[in-house]
Amino acid sequence: MEKLQKFAEAKIPTDWGTFLMSAFAVSESELMPHILIKHPEIDINNPVTIRIHSECLTGDLFHSNKCDCGEQLSQSMKIIEKEKGALLYLRQEGRGIGIINKLKAYNKQEEGLDTIEANVVLGFGIDERKFEIAIQILKLENIKSIHLLTNNPEKIKAIEESDINLVKRIPLEIAPNDTNKGYLNTKKNSLGHLLEY
Repeated sequence: MEKLQKFAEAKIPTDWGTFLMSAFAVSESELMPHILIKHPEIDINNPVTIRIHSECLTGDLFHSNKCDCGEQLSQSMKIIEKEKGALLYLRQEGRGIGIINKLKAYNKQEEGLDTIEANVVLGFGIDERKFEIAIQILKLENIKSIHLLTNNPEKIKAIEESDINLVKRIPLEIAPNDTNKGYLNTKKNSLGHLLEY
Protein backbone atom coordinates (compact mmCIF):
# COMPACT_ATOMS: atom_id res chain seq x y z
CA MET A 1 0.00 0.00 0.00
CA GLU A 2 1.28 3.46 -0.92
CA LYS A 3 2.27 5.75 1.94
CA LEU A 4 -0.06 8.54 2.96
CA GLN A 5 0.97 12.03 4.00
CA LYS A 6 -0.87 14.84 5.73
CA PHE A 7 -1.16 17.73 3.26
CA ALA A 8 -3.44 20.20 5.04
CA GLU A 9 -5.17 20.88 8.35
CA ALA A 10 -7.68 23.54 9.38
CA LYS A 11 -10.11 24.36 12.17
CA ILE A 12 -13.73 23.49 11.27
CA PRO A 13 -16.73 24.65 13.35
CA THR A 14 -19.59 22.13 13.11
CA ASP A 15 -23.00 21.43 14.63
CA TRP A 16 -21.25 19.07 17.08
CA GLY A 17 -18.42 21.42 18.06
CA THR A 18 -15.17 22.76 16.66
CA PHE A 19 -12.67 20.25 15.31
CA LEU A 20 -9.42 20.11 13.39
CA MET A 21 -9.82 18.56 9.94
CA SER A 22 -6.79 17.03 8.22
CA ALA A 23 -6.45 15.67 4.68
CA PHE A 24 -4.32 12.57 4.01
CA ALA A 25 -3.33 11.36 0.56
CA VAL A 26 -0.50 9.87 -1.47
CA SER A 27 -0.26 13.04 -3.57
CA GLU A 28 -1.25 16.65 -2.91
CA SER A 29 -3.11 16.66 -6.24
CA GLU A 30 -5.51 13.93 -5.04
CA LEU A 31 -9.08 15.23 -5.17
CA MET A 32 -10.62 12.81 -2.65
CA PRO A 33 -8.19 12.46 0.26
CA HIS A 34 -8.97 10.55 3.44
CA ILE A 35 -10.04 12.83 6.29
CA LEU A 36 -9.27 12.92 9.99
CA ILE A 37 -11.52 15.03 12.21
CA LYS A 38 -10.11 15.40 15.72
CA HIS A 39 -10.98 17.32 18.85
CA PRO A 40 -8.57 20.24 19.41
CA GLU A 41 -7.88 18.97 22.95
CA ILE A 42 -7.12 15.38 21.91
CA ASP A 43 -4.68 13.69 24.32
CA ILE A 44 -2.54 11.15 22.46
CA ASN A 45 -0.77 10.16 25.70
CA ASN A 46 -3.94 8.36 26.80
CA PRO A 47 -6.30 6.02 24.89
CA VAL A 48 -8.14 8.06 22.24
CA THR A 49 -11.77 7.39 21.31
CA ILE A 50 -11.67 6.64 17.57
CA ARG A 51 -14.33 6.06 14.92
CA ILE A 52 -13.24 4.57 11.58
CA HIS A 53 -16.04 5.58 9.21
CA SER A 54 -16.15 4.67 5.53
CA GLU A 55 -17.72 7.21 3.21
CA CYS A 56 -21.42 6.69 2.47
CA LEU A 57 -22.65 9.52 0.26
CA THR A 58 -26.24 8.27 0.30
CA GLY A 59 -26.41 7.87 4.07
CA ASP A 60 -24.00 10.52 5.38
CA LEU A 61 -25.06 13.37 3.11
CA PHE A 62 -28.56 12.52 1.88
CA HIS A 63 -29.74 10.62 5.00
CA SER A 64 -30.77 7.48 3.12
CA ASN A 65 -32.83 5.07 5.19
CA LYS A 66 -31.34 2.04 3.39
CA CYS A 67 -28.43 1.94 5.86
CA ASP A 68 -27.45 3.20 9.31
CA CYS A 69 -24.32 5.09 8.16
CA GLY A 70 -25.58 8.66 8.46
CA GLU A 71 -26.92 8.09 11.96
CA GLN A 72 -23.70 6.35 12.97
CA LEU A 73 -21.69 9.32 11.69
CA SER A 74 -23.81 11.82 13.62
CA GLN A 75 -23.70 9.76 16.81
CA SER A 76 -19.93 9.32 16.44
CA MET A 77 -19.39 13.07 16.11
CA LYS A 78 -21.30 13.64 19.35
CA ILE A 79 -19.19 11.03 21.11
CA ILE A 80 -15.81 12.23 19.85
CA GLU A 81 -16.72 15.80 20.83
CA LYS A 82 -17.57 14.62 24.35
CA GLU A 83 -14.59 12.25 24.64
CA LYS A 84 -12.12 14.55 22.84
CA GLY A 85 -11.49 11.86 20.26
CA ALA A 86 -11.19 11.61 16.49
CA LEU A 87 -13.05 10.29 13.46
CA LEU A 88 -11.32 8.87 10.40
CA TYR A 89 -13.42 9.38 7.27
CA LEU A 90 -12.11 6.91 4.71
CA ARG A 91 -13.01 7.42 1.05
CA GLN A 92 -14.19 3.84 0.55
CA GLU A 93 -17.73 4.35 -0.72
CA GLY A 94 -19.98 1.31 -0.92
CA ARG A 95 -17.64 -0.99 1.03
CA GLY A 96 -14.92 0.00 -1.41
CA ILE A 97 -16.73 -0.43 -4.75
CA GLY A 98 -17.55 3.26 -5.38
CA ILE A 99 -20.81 5.15 -5.77
CA ILE A 100 -21.57 3.97 -9.35
CA ASN A 101 -21.32 0.30 -8.43
CA LYS A 102 -23.08 0.94 -5.14
CA LEU A 103 -26.12 2.28 -7.03
CA LYS A 104 -25.99 -0.78 -9.30
CA ALA A 105 -25.90 -2.94 -6.16
CA TYR A 106 -28.98 -1.09 -4.86
CA ASN A 107 -30.80 -2.10 -8.04
CA LYS A 108 -29.81 -5.72 -7.45
CA GLN A 109 -31.17 -5.43 -3.92
CA GLU A 110 -34.48 -4.24 -5.34
CA GLU A 111 -34.54 -7.55 -7.24
CA GLY A 112 -34.30 -9.43 -3.94
CA LEU A 113 -30.56 -9.84 -3.29
CA ASP A 114 -28.99 -8.83 0.02
CA THR A 115 -26.00 -6.46 0.18
CA ILE A 116 -23.45 -9.29 0.03
CA GLU A 117 -25.12 -11.09 -2.86
CA ALA A 118 -25.46 -7.83 -4.82
CA ASN A 119 -21.73 -7.08 -4.54
CA VAL A 120 -20.77 -10.61 -5.55
CA VAL A 121 -23.10 -10.62 -8.59
CA LEU A 122 -21.41 -7.41 -9.75
CA GLY A 123 -18.02 -9.12 -9.53
CA PHE A 124 -16.75 -7.69 -6.25
CA GLY A 125 -15.72 -9.16 -2.93
CA ILE A 126 -18.06 -8.98 0.05
CA ASP A 127 -16.05 -6.05 1.42
CA GLU A 128 -13.35 -4.33 -0.64
CA ARG A 129 -12.30 -1.85 2.06
CA LYS A 130 -8.72 -1.56 3.35
CA PHE A 131 -8.53 -0.63 7.01
CA GLU A 132 -4.73 -0.44 6.86
CA ILE A 133 -5.38 3.12 5.69
CA ALA A 134 -6.73 3.90 9.17
CA ILE A 135 -3.63 2.37 10.79
CA GLN A 136 -1.38 4.58 8.66
CA ILE A 137 -3.26 7.73 9.67
CA LEU A 138 -3.28 6.82 13.36
CA LYS A 139 0.48 6.28 13.24
CA LEU A 140 1.05 9.58 11.43
CA GLU A 141 -0.88 11.25 14.26
CA ASN A 142 1.18 9.36 16.89
CA ILE A 143 -1.96 7.75 18.30
CA LYS A 144 -0.79 4.53 19.94
CA SER A 145 -3.74 3.46 22.08
CA ILE A 146 -7.47 3.66 21.32
CA HIS A 147 -11.05 3.00 22.34
CA LEU A 148 -12.65 1.88 19.07
CA LEU A 149 -16.20 2.98 18.30
CA THR A 150 -17.49 0.11 16.14
CA ASN A 151 -19.64 -3.00 15.71
CA ASN A 152 -17.49 -4.35 12.87
CA PRO A 153 -15.22 -7.31 13.70
CA GLU A 154 -13.03 -6.57 10.66
CA LYS A 155 -12.12 -3.15 12.09
CA ILE A 156 -11.34 -4.75 15.45
CA LYS A 157 -9.15 -7.36 13.71
CA ALA A 158 -7.29 -4.67 11.74
CA ILE A 159 -6.39 -2.81 14.94
CA GLU A 160 -5.48 -5.98 16.84
CA GLU A 161 -3.11 -7.02 14.03
CA SER A 162 -1.38 -3.61 14.07
CA ASP A 163 0.93 -1.79 16.47
CA ILE A 164 -2.04 0.21 17.80
CA ASN A 165 -3.21 -0.90 21.24
CA LEU A 166 -6.96 -1.59 21.34
CA VAL A 167 -7.98 -0.92 24.95
CA LYS A 168 -11.70 -1.48 24.43
CA ARG A 169 -14.51 -1.50 21.91
CA ILE A 170 -17.42 0.93 22.27
CA PRO A 171 -20.66 -0.27 20.61
CA LEU A 172 -22.35 2.04 18.11
CA GLU A 173 -25.85 0.69 17.59
CA ILE A 174 -28.59 2.49 15.70
CA ALA A 175 -32.16 1.23 16.04
CA PRO A 176 -33.34 -0.33 12.75
CA ASN A 177 -36.13 1.18 10.67
CA ASP A 178 -38.51 -0.61 8.31
CA THR A 179 -36.23 0.12 5.31
CA ASN A 180 -32.84 -0.94 6.71
CA LYS A 181 -33.93 -3.91 8.83
CA GLY A 182 -32.78 -6.42 6.19
CA TYR A 183 -29.49 -4.58 5.69
CA LEU A 184 -28.75 -4.69 9.42
CA ASN A 185 -29.74 -8.34 9.67
CA THR A 186 -27.22 -9.12 6.91
CA LYS A 187 -24.58 -7.18 8.80
CA LYS A 188 -25.30 -9.17 11.95
CA ASN A 189 -25.95 -12.66 10.58
CA SER A 190 -23.63 -12.79 7.57
CA LEU A 191 -20.84 -10.33 8.42
CA GLY A 192 -20.73 -10.96 12.16
CA HIS A 193 -21.34 -7.40 13.26
CA LEU A 194 -21.73 -7.12 17.02
CA LEU A 195 -25.35 -6.03 17.21
CA GLU A 196 -27.79 -6.73 20.03
CA TYR A 197 -31.08 -6.40 18.13
